[in-house]
Amino acid sequence: MMNKNEKFVITINRELGSGGRTVGQKLAEKLGVSYYDKAVIKALQEKYHLTVEEIEKRKGESDNWWAEAKRMLSISTGLAGNVGYNQAAMSDTAAMLTTDEMFRSETEILKGIADTESCVIAGRSGFYVLRDHPNRLSILIQASMPFRVERVSRKQHVTPEQARHIIDKVDEMRENYVKKYTKTSRYDTRNYDMMISADGKTEDEIVDLILKYIG
Repeated sequence: MMNKNEKFVITINRELGSGGRTVGQKLAEKLGVSYYDKAVIKALQEKYHLTVEEIEKRKGESDNWWAEAKRMLSISTGLAGNVGYNQAAMSDTAAMLTTDEMFRSETEILKGIADTESCVIAGRSGFYVLRDHPNRLSILIQASMPFRVERVSRKQHVTPEQARHIIDKVDEMRENYVKKYTKTSRYDTRNYDMMISADGKTEDEIVDLILKYIG
């Protein structure tokens, strides 16, 4: 069981349209920790050229390289909230362009974050990358297809048919990404400590469920 009184990491894997991204942000806010997802990690990689070589250089110069990088880059809790729902969801179309180098860089960034601070990390195969973290909770948030279609249709202002197409495409790309880099399935329940169905629940109710589980 994760101890919230010590340095911890919560990883959230979620299906598009389940509300998992919002849950992650709200959970981080409730716990008073930072929230990270694809948008943040990708921005770091592209804007500050955090390649594996650059990260290794920083690590060689300082044991606390991520804390220093975070101060330098002025990253704060809620940064990911600047990315809109539609942009965050559709950014997954870039998943097919992920290279081995990018995955290695993401892995080092995630480990650097988790080694330095308590945080909530959504996606990016965090459940796998941080599987050996000594104080970790891994969560999978799912929902029925009707629930997901309605949410995506409403949030992205598209027809139900278009929403279903978006969901199918993102599901396929996310699963391919996970299988390629972790050799497991994102749907394998053995990868998680807690699985939640979003059906019939608000994001706040899901957050409360997680907080009660943590204790």
